Amino acid sequence: MTTKNKSIDLKTEEGAKMKFQVIFKTSRSIAIELLEQGIYYTEKEFSIFLNGVCVKTSNKVVNSIYHLLPDTQYELYVQNEEEKSEVLKFTTEYEFVTLNVKKFGAKGDGIQDDTIFLQTAINSCPKDGRVLIPEGIYKISSLFLKSDLYIEIEKNAVLSAYTERSKFPVLPGLIESYDETEEYNLGTWEGNPLDMFSSIITGINVSNVIISGEGILDGNASYENWWKGEGREKIGAFRPRMIFLNHCENITVHGLKVQNSPSWNLHPYFSNHTKWIDMTVLNPKISPNTDGMDPESVDGLLVVGVHFSLGDDCIAVKSGKYYMGHKYKVPSQNIEIRQCYMQNGHGSVTLGSEMAAGVKHLIVRDCLFEDTDRGLRVKTRRGRGKDAVIDDILFENIKMNGVLTPFVINSYYWCCDPDGHTEYVRSKKALPVDERTPEIKQLTFKNIEARNCHVAGTFIYGLPEKKIEEITFADIVIDYAEHPIPEYPAMMADVEACTNMGIYIKNVKKLIMNNVSITGYKDKDLEIYNVDQFIKDGVEQ
Repeated sequence: MTTKNKSIDLKTEEGAKMKFQVIFKTSRSIAIELLEQGIYYTEKEFSIFLNGVCVKTSNKVVNSIYHLLPDTQYELYVQNEEEKSEVLKFTTEYEFVTLNVKKFGAKGDGIQDDTIFLQTAINSCPKDGRVLIPEGIYKISSLFLKSDLYIEIEKNAVLSAYTERSKFPVLPGLIESYDETEEYNLGTWEGNPLDMFSSIITGINVSNVIISGEGILDGNASYENWWKGEGREKIGAFRPRMIFLNHCENITVHGLKVQNSPSWNLHPYFSNHTKWIDMTVLNPKISPNTDGMDPESVDGLLVVGVHFSLGDDCIAVKSGKYYMGHKYKVPSQNIEIRQCYMQNGHGSVTLGSEMAAGVKHLIVRDCLFEDTDRGLRVKTRRGRGKDAVIDDILFENIKMNGVLTPFVINSYYWCCDPDGHTEYVRSKKALPVDERTPEIKQLTFKNIEARNCHVAGTFIYGLPEKKIEEITFADIVIDYAEHPIPEYPAMMADVEACTNMGIYIKNVKKLIMNNVSITGYKDKDLEIYNVDQFIKDGVEQ
């Protein structure tokens, strides 16, 4: 899996060098990523110069520059106290026309319902045009995208969502075809085709869309409206997302701050080749089901330079529960997550548990995880099905701080469905392998530092009848907080809350551990059970 970007070699007269790459550009903006300068934050503050003028000083690896002119050549370089790059020449994209939403009747006064005026501008925008949403507060319900569209939400522009259910259309879960042989799926909730309210920004079967800018998308959700109770009950339909892309292609969302979502924030669903660049996604830590991003049955996904802080998993990669996974067999695959900062969620990066069509070819690298319950989290269980295969997963060059349990692989995840507490799911005995049995194949964890952990250094529990095929740990450092907080290492039956548990691994075919250091554990540094082959520091045990 590769991402095609233009890499520039940067040098000073003294011979020092830096590298950066252009990862995105429009007619009005550009995003760059410094290489080998840090994880999310750079080791040294630096400045960005555009046509010889300093336009930004930053300590972030991924940065965006706005207010450019269309079809115009610029010269760009970066510089810190010690190094100066070579100059990169680039030309912004062509732009035909700008449609300012205020010319269509939008007021942006925080009072008028501006939905129809923004929607009219969107519907009227020609190819190579731009819909401009300038400074102001725009009260809206749902906006629907169309193909070949560029929307720019300027700094201090807020798309402020209503919270009354009556203002949102319903997307039906399944609509039967005329000849009763096929179905059309619009709505979804936690892996099943169910009625849902249309999201604040909704794309259905659209392609070639850019949403860019320094503005804010605010769902205004709270326990007074969308989150009443625990928010899981269906009231008319299930809660909307902030951005929902259903069967879309080539979509880029860049620069926005997304906050206070009714449920999941960013939800690409059966959508391919989407990019999410230099964003901020915020929800209160106690908000229910407010995952940062849920790629579901996607192929080709890039997440770079995004800061997540919220009330559930920061990124949860999915591919449907049994019905959708078994019927359509569309895994989530070819995913790269890099230079991201995950805070306060249940899991920093999670696979599952709704992954009945599998997850494969996923890379997570150069990321910061802070104060999440779990760092790298896999959750599955019996009943997800034989297509629920997890394979070719790499987590590399990651720093964690305050994460309760850094590594969790749980084949007995019990949450969210009635079958989760059945004897079939919870039994630790080897059961017959059949069409309901999921599979975990190959996972690699490299160059990871996990400081101030609380619960367990590692908790891995495979199925006895279908062991995890291969797990590799290389260059791993784990230690514990001075005053750890007890918690469950995984959401599975018969597991007790604890602190300072070492490395616990059960039901694995091949386990490789090279240069793994763990300090501050309470009883044992390493407990392994029912592991067929164990290689430690190059020596088979």
